[in-house]
Amino acid sequence: MSAAPRILAIDDEVPIRKLLRMGLTSQGYEFREAASGKAALRLLAEDGIDLVILDLGLPDIPGHDLLRRIRETWPALPVIVLSSRGDEAGKVEALDLGADDYVTKPFGMNELLARMRTALRHQLAQQGERPIFRVDELSVDLVRRIVRVGEREVKLSPKEYEFLRLLVHHAGKVLTHAHLLREIWGAVADTQYLRVYVRQLRQKIEPDPERPHYILTETGIGYRLRAPD
Repeated sequence: MSAAPRILAIDDEVPIRKLLRMGLTSQGYEFREAASGKAALRLLAEDGIDLVILDLGLPDIPGHDLLRRIRETWPALPVIVLSSRGDEAGKVEALDLGADDYVTKPFGMNELLARMRTALRHQLAQQGERPIFRVDELSVDLVRRIVRVGEREVKLSPKEYEFLRLLVHHAGKVLTHAHLLREIWGAVADTQYLRVYVRQLRQKIEPDPERPHYILTETGIGYRLRAPD
């Protein structure tokens, strides 16, 4: 990746593209933009893009179809989806199609920049898991399978550890209910399984399980593990 990552914004709304252009160039990113899916595919084929910001409501190609085509051709390219408020079904579908994350319109630039940094870091980390993951007081030794909160070692069941390891591997990224169920149980089952294991994990690793600091709920969508700063 170049020192200045190239960001492609795909959105048919001029004010949104202008906002993104101003916000991202001020942070040192190289900015590209497309008002349609067809224009976006041309830019992706011609230019070395490091991350895509994709609005799902495009005039020519449905956003989910474009996302599917991007994933087929550029499987490792980070994609952050822009979605409308309350469109949980659209967000879930986009994440299950391979989007790395989403922000909801209207969005704050600081939130988008944080999501972008996480997606770009995650892309670089795909070469292999870090031996030890740390965020605040929580540490997970992925080689020795040891979990600690501060100096206290936390005992987890095999399924609890597998759940936490999956979250660690995708730290900062929201994982949908269906993805978690498929990866841990091998099939789509009742989301009550997830609630049980999330509750158990929070009891063991959270300072206050009723106000989670590490395992964050994305209502109607899934869960996200807090990423290191």
